[in-house]
Formats: sequence, structure tokens, C-alpha cells
Amino acid sequence: MELASRPLSRFAERLAAVRATIAEAGRDPSEVAIVAVTKTRTLRDCETALAAGIEVLAENRVAEGLERIAQLPAARWHLIGHLQSNKVRLAAGSFDLIQSVDSVRLAELIAQRAPRQSVLLQVNVSGEAAKHGCAPLDAIEACRKIAGLLPLEGLMGMAPLDGPPEPPFALLARLRSEAQNATGLGLPILSMGMSGDYPAALRAGSTMLRLGRALFG
Repeated sequence: MELASRPLSRFAERLAAVRATIAEAGRDPSEVAIVAVTKTRTLRDCETALAAGIEVLAENRVAEGLERIAQLPAARWHLIGHLQSNKVRLAAGSFDLIQSVDSVRLAELIAQRAPRQSVLLQVNVSGEAAKHGCAPLDAIEACRKIAGLLPLEGLMGMAPLDGPPEPPFALLARLRSEAQNATGLGLPILSMGMSGDYPAALRAGSTMLRLGRALFG
């Protein structure tokens, strides 16, 4: 019994450390959602996260996500990786939230399958060619159009692999504010911050963290 409880205890300690970091950033931990990224993790790892109090799990790929959903249907699941147009028929309506909608065209394809599918607009605030996402200059108009197709809950973005995360996070926060003002949309979710840069994301106003290593070790 003691051996079985060790993974849960370690996970709970890491989760408590994340929540302490949220508080240290001057944020209310109850107002920042923590999404556990389960890529490469075992089913037992997923069950441990849920037992520790995590409410949302996320996968990068559609196939792996659907397998996880079948294994743990009572959990809430997000898709955070790039969604190819040929996988829309599988993903639409299967996830609680698709965070990686990077174009109006992709939103149109999703709407044809599941018009009630909640989504985030992914914006390429890092400027890296290898990263997916709507161009920042197009973000406000994309928000306006996507909101006419699907429940648009907010914006998602990533910091660059090299370089300070603060400028892209500040840009994404500003774009959300501008989109709110220009469109009247609520856009409650600002999903930014991963294990290596989430303190900076918190300072910039993130409302949703996507964490793997920081939680699972």
C-alpha cells in the first residue's frame, strides 16, 4: 500500500509546488487552471493526476487523445497539439476543448462536424516558422470569424524554444485584450505557460497552464 501511494504523494507535492508558484506570482490559484499534459505518460500516471485533484488532462495527438478518452471517459480532455484538417472528423466533438485552432478554415471544418465544439485560437506569438498558429496581425479578425462558427473561449500561444518568454506572452495577453475590446467577446481563457516557462506566463496573466514535467517529473 505504501509503495502504491508514493506516485500519488510525489505528484501531489509537485502540484502543491505549482500552486505555490502561482500564489508567489500574485495570482489566485483558484483562478488559474492547471492542465496535465499526458504525452508519453502511462495510464497509471493519468489516474494518479486525477486522484491528486487535476481536473483536465491533455494530449498532443488526436489518436493518442482518443485512446485516452476511451480509457478515462469521465476525465475532461483537451487537444493541445496541431490539428490536421484530415483529422478533424475524429477530433471534432471528442475533446472538451481544442486549444490548437490556428485558422478560420480549420474552424469551418470543425463547425461542419461539431458546431458546439469549444476552441481556442492558437496564435504564433513566438514568430517561429516551426510553430503553428495564426499570425498576430490576423488574430483579432480571426477571433471575430471563428466566434461566428464555434464557441471561442480564448487564445493559446507558446514561447520560443530559445529566447525570453516574456515578450511573446505579453503580446498574447495584449491581443486577447484587444480582441475583447474589438469584438465584445468574453475570451476567458489565456492558455500560455509550460513547465519551463510558466512563472513568466503567470506574470503576464495566463489563466491556463499546460504542464507535463513540472507535474510528472
